[in-house]
Amino acid sequence: MRADAPESLIAETPAIVIDEAVARRNIARFQAHLDGHGVKSRPHIKTHKLPLFARAQIEAGAKGITCQKIGEAEVMADAGLDDILITFNILGPAKLARLKALAGRIARLAVTADSAVTVDGLAATFANGPAKLHVMVECDTGAGRCGVQTPEEATVLAARIDAAAGLVFAGLMTYPAPGGAADVERFMGAALAALAERGIACPEISSGGSPDMWAAGGPGGEKSVVTEYRAGTYIYNDRSLVERGACALEDCALVVEATVVSLPTPTRAIVDAGSKALSSDLLGLTGHGTVIGHPQARIVALSEEHGTIEVPAGSLAVGDRVRIVPNHVCVVSNLFDTAFLKKSDGTIGEIAIAARGRVT
Repeated sequence: MRADAPESLIAETPAIVIDEAVARRNIARFQAHLDGHGVKSRPHIKTHKLPLFARAQIEAGAKGITCQKIGEAEVMADAGLDDILITFNILGPAKLARLKALAGRIARLAVTADSAVTVDGLAATFANGPAKLHVMVECDTGAGRCGVQTPEEATVLAARIDAAAGLVFAGLMTYPAPGGAADVERFMGAALAALAERGIACPEISSGGSPDMWAAGGPGGEKSVVTEYRAGTYIYNDRSLVERGACALEDCALVVEATVVSLPTPTRAIVDAGSKALSSDLLGLTGHGTVIGHPQARIVALSEEHGTIEVPAGSLAVGDRVRIVPNHVCVVSNLFDTAFLKKSDGTIGEIAIAARGRVT
């Protein structure tokens, strides 16, 4: 280890370190953007998985939170979050029973659906219960994942929800492809017109995605039909968002701290952070992260427990610590049971990632 290597307050690596001040700054900045455009914020907790930050997002002005799994929503409900949207098709008796139980203990629970099968299962579960379930129609506006394919299909499914006992039609939801804001406007505009012809009110139009978050409120400066926006990655940011120009490197609140464990050649350093710490996601990029303070370093390969970094000769030594901004921070959060939270006064404390590993 070089004598001038920076000291760390983290005893063992690999570990994730979160700068709380940067995360809170990111929350405030994006909330201000949405407030300025009259769009409601419903941040996705899949990135941080921490009640601490979910509450911070609500305190900053978010109307509620978004989860991807019932297990995540249960953790957040346990922590006092009471307005939750689960952006997933919920199917099967076991999950539907959990969903009904969850709805009975928070103020407002919503889910998404893109088929009659899903809607009918929700309706059968909630028909005789005291709590009503809010249901949004998921629309595929170009991402090619879930969602009805046309505005007409969205209208038909909305009418089915509207007519079902125990359900409340809560609006239309989409997760667009990056750069797809104009497609959202076209699809949702047509769907709104079709709903109006049937006399069905559409309370919300929900879109999302951190890559295009600064276009939320209206592409090209025009007023958007979108009334609520779901962003997750923005709280930490990552290399993919830096490369897209959505943030700067100093806006990245989470890093993976790793140790150089081997220097087989002067230009090849091996760290103790592999695919189980950094994820193997490339997201269209070359390499597996940015090594802070070493602009010429390139993370060229990952095995499960090893990361291979090409570096200029003499820039790293065995025992050195490095901090890495991952390509895809959402996955990295789910790879660790705990994180180290750096407070504004420089002190660091360990925090459990409460919703980590909730796969159902």
